[in-house]
Amino acid sequence: MEHRLPGQREAEPFTNFEQIAEAGYDGVCLDPNFLEIDDCLALLPLFQQFHLKCMVNAFPNSEQELIALLEMATALDAQQVNLISGVKPLTPAEACNFMTRWNDIAKPYPFPVLWETHRNATLNDLFFTLEVLGQIPNLPLCADLSHFVVDRELQIPLGDSDEAAFERILNNAESLQGRISNNEQIQIQIDFPQHAAWVEQFIAWWRQGLSLWLARQTVPQTFRFLVELGPPPYAITDGHQRELSDRWQEAKIIKQWVQDLWRELKVTV
Repeated sequence: MEHRLPGQREAEPFTNFEQIAEAGYDGVCLDPNFLEIDDCLALLPLFQQFHLKCMVNAFPNSEQELIALLEMATALDAQQVNLISGVKPLTPAEACNFMTRWNDIAKPYPFPVLWETHRNATLNDLFFTLEVLGQIPNLPLCADLSHFVVDRELQIPLGDSDEAAFERILNNAESLQGRISNNEQIQIQIDFPQHAAWVEQFIAWWRQGLSLWLARQTVPQTFRFLVELGPPPYAITDGHQRELSDRWQEAKIIKQWVQDLWRELKVTV
């Protein structure tokens, strides 16, 4: 919801929550690190006023920060927490050791805690993540595939090995995020003609991820899809620091695409 326009103040939280609710979203995701916990807790009355659910993208750098952020999420009645951990071991074995400890810490909390695929975090790289999954096969992921596309400088159409790698990620995806990248830019404009092939690829991945998730369920569950289009520098800007497209309108379009996919798949399964 940030714009980061030079010389302009950001909208007040009330205005953002009102806009989100009027657009028909089910909830709001917060992206706090440890130092931003109090700011997030102050938003609880707005979640209640606008009947919006809470998701948390948490950025802990230690076990103490993890616990504090999980306690914050509990106070906000969060439906899900996605971990973008600043702990970055060099080997999958080291990663698995601390991730297992953190999973044990998270078990008592009343919401699912997923590990997000994200650059400059524990699961920084596609191949590293595949090796971690080899040791923790049931690790629940929040899949933001844009990071792996850029990280691997992926080419389309996908080769067989890339297809298999992304299917492995999607098999563990308990949630998806809706940023579209190409192999050089982390967040592209969805209606630019030069980006059409990548838009098509991401929609195909979302369809696959939703279909695999539905096939795994034995009782009714909720799938959470976060339409996550970041402000600059995620959003590419011109020489006047203005974005090249209307990110709010793009978010609503992606939201509609995913709702249509969901209805289509729910009919066929």
